[in-house]
Amino acid sequence: MLLRLISISRPILWVNTVGTTVMGMWLAGFLWNWQALALIIWSTLPFNLLIYGVNDIFDQETDSKNTRKGGLEGALILASESKNIVLGVLLLNVPFLIYFFFTYSAATLIWIAAYVVIFVFYSAPPFRFKARKFFDSFSNAAYAFPMVFVPLALGEEPIWFGAIGLMAWSMAKHTYDAIQDIDEDLNSGIVTTAVYLKPMGVVYWSGFWWLVSTIGFWLVNIPVAIVNGLVAGYLLFAVWRKPTLETGRAMYKYSIAFPYIAGAVAGIQVVTGLLLGFYP
Repeated sequence: MLLRLISISRPILWVNTVGTTVMGMWLAGFLWNWQALALIIWSTLPFNLLIYGVNDIFDQETDSKNTRKGGLEGALILASESKNIVLGVLLLNVPFLIYFFFTYSAATLIWIAAYVVIFVFYSAPPFRFKARKFFDSFSNAAYAFPMVFVPLALGEEPIWFGAIGLMAWSMAKHTYDAIQDIDEDLNSGIVTTAVYLKPMGVVYWSGFWWLVSTIGFWLVNIPVAIVNGLVAGYLLFAVWRKPTLETGRAMYKYSIAFPYIAGAVAGIQVVTGLLLGFYP
C-alpha cells in the first residue's frame, strides 16, 4: 500500500514542494536549520499525496480518458482505492499540522493553512479551481507559499521578490503545461485557462507571468533569473512557432526539467559559497 501511495504522490514532481521549502530556508539565511526539518519532511510524500491523491480521487472520469495517466505523469486509480488514499492523506498530514499548530506563529499558520486549503480545493468541490479558467492558474501560485511560511517559521522576514517571482512562475508553468490537455478538458466540458486562451494565447499569458518571475528573480539572484528567462523563452518560442497540442506534449518533458535546472543553478551557488567559505 505504501508503494502505491508513493506512486500516486508523483515523486518526479516532489521538487516543486521540496525545492521551494529548502529554498525558503536558504533565503531565510540558513544553509541548514533543524527547525525546518519537519516542514521539509512534510513537503515530500505527505503533502504531495494530499495534492495528487485528492486530484486523482476527483478526476477519475477524466483520467480514464487521458493517455498520459498511469505512468510517471500521474496515477490511474480505481474507485476502490479512494478510501485508502483519503486515509493515507490524513495519517500522513494531520500529525504534521498538529505539530505546526503548537510550534509556529499565527502568521506562519495562516500561510500554511492557505497552502493546504488551496490545494485541496484545486481538485475538490465546491470550488474545484482546476476546472475554472484563470482560477486554475492563479491557484497554482500556492506552490510558492513555502517561500513565505518557511522564513516566518524560522523567525525571519520572507524575501518577497523571490516569493512573488515564484508565484508568477508557477502560474505560467501550470497554464503552459495544460496545453497538452486541451482536447481532454474540452471533451470533459472543462474550460481551463489553456482551453479558453488556446495555445497561442497561452504563449502571451505564460510569457507575461514568466517575465514577471524573471524580474522578481533578478532582484534576488541574477544567475537564476538568466536561466529562468532562457528556459522560459525556449518553451514559449516552441509553441509560438507551432501553436499545437502536439507541441505542448513534446515540450512537457522540458517543462518538467525546468525547476530541476533552476534549482541546480541555485544549488551550485550554495556549494560554491561553501567551498569559498562564504557560510560560517
